Amino acid sequence: MRLAFVASETEVAQRARVALVARYKGVEPGDADIIVSLGGDGFMLRTLHAHRTLGVPFYGMKLGRLGFLMNQHEVDNLPERIEKAHPAVLHPLEMHSICCDGVEHRALAFNEVALLRQTNQAAHLQVSLNGEVKLEELVCDGILVCTPAGSTAYNLSAHGPILPLDANVLALTPISPFRPRRWRGAILPHATRVGFATRDPNKRPISATADFHEVRDVRSVEIKQSRRNAVRLLFDPEHNLQQRILDEQFAP
Repeated sequence: MRLAFVASETEVAQRARVALVARYKGVEPGDADIIVSLGGDGFMLRTLHAHRTLGVPFYGMKLGRLGFLMNQHEVDNLPERIEKAHPAVLHPLEMHSICCDGVEHRALAFNEVALLRQTNQAAHLQVSLNGEVKLEELVCDGILVCTPAGSTAYNLSAHGPILPLDANVLALTPISPFRPRRWRGAILPHATRVGFATRDPNKRPISATADFHEVRDVRSVEIKQSRRNAVRLLFDPEHNLQQRILDEQFAP
């Protein structure tokens, strides 16, 4: 089993990488059977973006503040742990945004795509599903579309639903909605194309963020699930992602 070890820039993660490379003789990511990510959830997301095209599974070990996507950090018996690990397939969102100057941007998001107001004024957004307008005007601080794996992150903080990993749905969650007053979002089939258009882009500018990739002054955004860019994460049996998502619904 050829293992590639990548680590965040923190001192503790870098020390762990040195110890693991010395123990298991790590290789470069392009030569690996498994990529082992050392850090927190944010670094795991960056690892997925950086190496997703290699087509190999990812195994994370928690050496950061958040570790929902990670396993416990232990130096011993790593190959045996990986062999017993349970896979979880993540399908990212694909964001296609058009800015006010006409420039187009594309990016992937394994957690969520979020639209946020750039100034002190509330955003005015038109919301459409599969080309059909569902909300002519949503007045809010922002709105997000998230994957099941991302439903326990920003989406949960915005009072969105936690989604089972195998539910084949996405969450559409407003952020501090003002009008319509009682609209709290929707759960969508995974194949839904979600569209947003800014109603007043010059007076009420909007930014769009796919995981950590931000685009400013967007005019319109389309989001859909990307089946061809799936990645596999490996989890220890006692800490598999499906169970973590279930347990999160009963967390104090």
